[in-house]
Amino acid sequence: MYLKDVLLAKIVLSAVVFGSFFQIATAQEALSLSQSIDLALQQNYALQIAQRNADIAQNNNEWGTAGRYPNINLTLGLNNGFNDANNPASFTREITTLNTGVTPGIEAVWTLYNGNRVNLTKQQLEQLERVGQGNVRIAVENTIRSVILAYYATLIEQERLEIRRQSLELSRDRVNYASVRQEFGRASTFDVLQNQDAYLNDSTLFLQQGIAYENALRNLNLALGVDDLNKRYELTDRLDFVAVDYNSEAMQTAMLANNQRLQNLYLNRDLSSINTRIQESAKFPSVSLRTGGAYNSSISNGSATLSSRDSLGQPNTLDLDAVKNNSLNFFLNLSVAYNLFDGGVRKRNIENAKTGELIAQLDVENLKRTLNTQLANTIASYNNQKQLLELTNQLVDNAQRNLDIAGERFRGGLISSFDYRTVQLGYINATQGRLNALFNLKNIETELLQLAGGLLK
Repeated sequence: MYLKDVLLAKIVLSAVVFGSFFQIATAQEALSLSQSIDLALQQNYALQIAQRNADIAQNNNEWGTAGRYPNINLTLGLNNGFNDANNPASFTREITTLNTGVTPGIEAVWTLYNGNRVNLTKQQLEQLERVGQGNVRIAVENTIRSVILAYYATLIEQERLEIRRQSLELSRDRVNYASVRQEFGRASTFDVLQNQDAYLNDSTLFLQQGIAYENALRNLNLALGVDDLNKRYELTDRLDFVAVDYNSEAMQTAMLANNQRLQNLYLNRDLSSINTRIQESAKFPSVSLRTGGAYNSSISNGSATLSSRDSLGQPNTLDLDAVKNNSLNFFLNLSVAYNLFDGGVRKRNIENAKTGELIAQLDVENLKRTLNTQLANTIASYNNQKQLLELTNQLVDNAQRNLDIAGERFRGGLISSFDYRTVQLGYINATQGRLNALFNLKNIETELLQLAGGLLK
């Protein structure tokens, strides 16, 4: 009887622990799938990074960045100099001066023509902005898909937890029933121990499933971008959904027109074409205009010895004491430059740009081939998974009926606890198979919608 008391104590402890766990798990905040997606789109870091990069590309898309407008600079010079000259042939044979001056000015440099490079650069900036927006849409798609899968994975683990709880209750009822039968001499200790073992096994599986459910909740919070990974929810969407039929040709047409990865490669291909034309613009001359003005104000101090002489025959001298000099200069210069030889740099840049353009086109064709194969495989898997789900639904219905009948026969003493346990395990396996089929079908459908660009609609 000592062994029986120990087992019964474990059963009571397990019931308390698992009952408390399930009671805590039910205290949750309501959350639908659409709310989950909205929350994730606000808090996902990868999406925020993609949006910031797109903002940078948008900010750069200006004519000033492309070089259409002139560069205007204000200048200020502080000029100091010392001059000591001795020239017998000059009127001022000797002159020594110390000059100090300031020269403020304004200067503008404007490229008038450089092989249409300005317009091509502007087109390049516009294309880079489109690429940035395309990356944002890819980030949105990935976020939506991760939330959908995390949401339904949590629903699956929650449903599995409920199934394990129901199985645990059935096992507990059998233990109680066997104990009562033993008191009246209708069941042996062996029968009681067997039912207690089944109950402990179900308790262990319930605990393990509780851990799986907790992990799924944390993964959902991670997908939502929530800092509190242990936050709980009452998921309001249901697992049951209508599996629609998808037409292969219609899905292929939608994929080639809307798949965001393919659209981004189209943008990169056009970007490569623009880059080729930018490199070819280096074959043309560059015409620039430089204009501006400067004001110069200086003061000179020193002395000069002149070639003329006074009445005593001595050279005349002249003191330069704070002599002021002011001048105002304007300039307007036009320059034309054409590179005659650069060691073949321009030619190689053009060839490399054309090769990059070819690579971009090959990337497009390669992705098309890959997407077509992936679409065909995904549609085939989706159709097979639909059939599998229908079969598992029938299996669950049959297993439920068998479990009800077996329960009545067990209570009537017509079948043993071994037979009842076998039927119970069959029901558990059938329900687990149905849940797996449901999740796989949802996973495949999400992948199919992402391939066709339907997650953003």
